[in-house]
Amino acid sequence: MTTTVTMEWESRLGRRLRVRDLYILSTVVKSGTMGKAARALAMSQPAVSEAVANLEHLLGVRLLDRSPRGIEPTIYADAILRRTMTVFDELKQGVRDIQSLADPTTGEISIGYSNMIASTVFPKIVERFSEQYPRVIMHVDLVPSSTAKFVPGLRDRTLDLILARLTPSEAHWLDEIDTEPLFDDPLVVVAGMHSRWTRRRKVDLAELVDQPWILSPPKSWSYERVAEVFKERGLGMPTATLLTYSMDLRAKLLGSGRFLTVLPKSVLGHGGEGLGLKMVPVAMPTRPWPVSIFALKSRTISPTVERFIDCAREVAKSIVGNQKSRKS
Repeated sequence: MTTTVTMEWESRLGRRLRVRDLYILSTVVKSGTMGKAARALAMSQPAVSEAVANLEHLLGVRLLDRSPRGIEPTIYADAILRRTMTVFDELKQGVRDIQSLADPTTGEISIGYSNMIASTVFPKIVERFSEQYPRVIMHVDLVPSSTAKFVPGLRDRTLDLILARLTPSEAHWLDEIDTEPLFDDPLVVVAGMHSRWTRRRKVDLAELVDQPWILSPPKSWSYERVAEVFKERGLGMPTATLLTYSMDLRAKLLGSGRFLTVLPKSVLGHGGEGLGLKMVPVAMPTRPWPVSIFALKSRTISPTVERFIDCAREVAKSIVGNQKSRKS
């Protein structure tokens, strides 16, 4: 059976199947009608219909169902278009690779980043990469912190890579995703520069239970970590005055000196002092919370993306070095 299918591909499909026709089919499905697809493709409607008919004849199945509401893809069209998305992406990546090889200072990259990364290491990476490759265009988008929610952006190839944190409960996603930890970024208790807590040499966790806290919403990893730390000490969970993911809002409120929060340690080394923040000297049992790079395993990394990853590694190395120097 395998030999028959291979011969069929080489003798008929491989020589006659055209990427152009697959692109026309994709456009028809996205547009919903032949007329709209023809306008989008700057083609005549009969030419669009003919291309789809040729594909149906070549594959031996019906690809589109016509109805008063427009055109719907059949299960066969869905099957071929799922594979076609990869073909289009690889071709696009191939063109970008050629452009990048011809001129290493140019190219494009699409990057996703989580909210906490936006407040810490991500701006530093973007700044350094932009200095090294000023003609590369970066498309950046904020993505949900949950791995389950940002994986689709990699799977549908709208994003080349994502910088975020991976929590232990989300490790099952790694089957289809390449993950490279850059550096560990543990949570620390933070307050404003003028808070009475930051002026102390040592603070016991029990002293902070009844203080006003700003925390991420329940079920977030940082919220659960705070609950775990207090529980380990036999203490109740502090009541949060404010629940928010907003770093900007936290920084403004912490400046008054009244509030406490937990933030990734890298915040203090990348803008924390400018925001008027300082670590409270209280013992917090550490748990790994690495900043990582995520990419789709089945997708070829372009030279431009590789350069961005190299830049991220350089920044991560400097952060680790700074953390070690502070300890010594």
